[in-house]
Amino acid sequence: MKYKFATHAIHAGQSPDPYSGAVITPIYQTSTYEQESPGNYGQYNYSRMTNPTRTAFEDCIAVLEKGKYGLAFSSGMAAIDTVMRTLKPGDEVVSSTDLYGGTRKLFEEVYKRNGIRFHYVDFSKLEEITAVINENTRWIWLESPTNPLLKISDIAGIAKLARQKGTKLGVDNTFASPYLQNPLELGADLVMHSVTKFIGGHSDVIMGALVVQDEDLYEDLKFYRNASGGIPGPQDVFLALRGIKTLPLRMQAHCRNAQEIAGFLDGHPAVEKVFWPGLESHENHTVAKQQMRDFGGMVSLLLKDADKETVFRKIEKLKIFTLAESLGGVESLINHSSSMTHVSLSDAEKEKAGISENLVRLSVGIEDIEDLLQDISQFLE
Repeated sequence: MKYKFATHAIHAGQSPDPYSGAVITPIYQTSTYEQESPGNYGQYNYSRMTNPTRTAFEDCIAVLEKGKYGLAFSSGMAAIDTVMRTLKPGDEVVSSTDLYGGTRKLFEEVYKRNGIRFHYVDFSKLEEITAVINENTRWIWLESPTNPLLKISDIAGIAKLARQKGTKLGVDNTFASPYLQNPLELGADLVMHSVTKFIGGHSDVIMGALVVQDEDLYEDLKFYRNASGGIPGPQDVFLALRGIKTLPLRMQAHCRNAQEIAGFLDGHPAVEKVFWPGLESHENHTVAKQQMRDFGGMVSLLLKDADKETVFRKIEKLKIFTLAESLGGVESLINHSSSMTHVSLSDAEKEKAGISENLVRLSVGIEDIEDLLQDISQFLE
């Protein structure tokens, strides 16, 4: 039966435990399972392959992303790594200039050594993507919104281009979450999440996920995950299942607070520029309105006439926003991208990607908005 998102978030893939009647999916803390005879087993035989707690999460995230198959991983990077394992020497990937530093590090320092070639272009311009696609291109990999400049890509337009060129499109949907955006419905072949972020939502678990429609792609990814062993434990999956139940409520609060903060920052005398897709001044605001249901809880800004030391001194004033890696938890965080998430990039790469020393990224939590605005006000003084 077709239910609404909030109902699926609580019930999809889950039902009372048949043994005890427990309403919440149990933590199946086991490595192995009884077999009726050698090689004669049902759905479960070894937890690196399958685990009931993990199955419940995978079925749930697949429904929320409107896909057929879900796979859980020990981290978001483990999920991306598994996608890259489908490639062979000589294959190529097209990605965006504005890309999470960890993803770029994986591409450049691991898979480039294995003979995979990566191109980085401006994804707001389809002609730039078209110019680098060739017969060796196997994946187009995009984030939307991007980390940290919150650029928006036309997922449907890029998906159409991918089909025309005979390549696959993978979308990192971490910043939006399935509550705000469903790339598979827009034509993508694969959706990736750092479950650590908005899906988990409480900064207490490291996990990743992939969702696909195609069975052959699913079987390939499942094989590589099993072979390389990048699975989450049942305790982590349990925490993610707990978090996902409140995803709709939390995302509404994140978006509402982010809208208030972006509006406050926009035009503030201490701020050079604000990056939030919900602002009409955002260069891809129209596309964001078409493919997203709201604009997310991430806000980035450039501080006016501020060098790195000045930015650091301002960050020290904050009382509620915590200087930390990661994002998407109920608490508000601030990040200096040049020194943190994108520190591995060279100065030239940072400049090309727009990662300047006066850029900070806010993960807006669900605290009282008046308290958050007060904290930001004294941060800008």
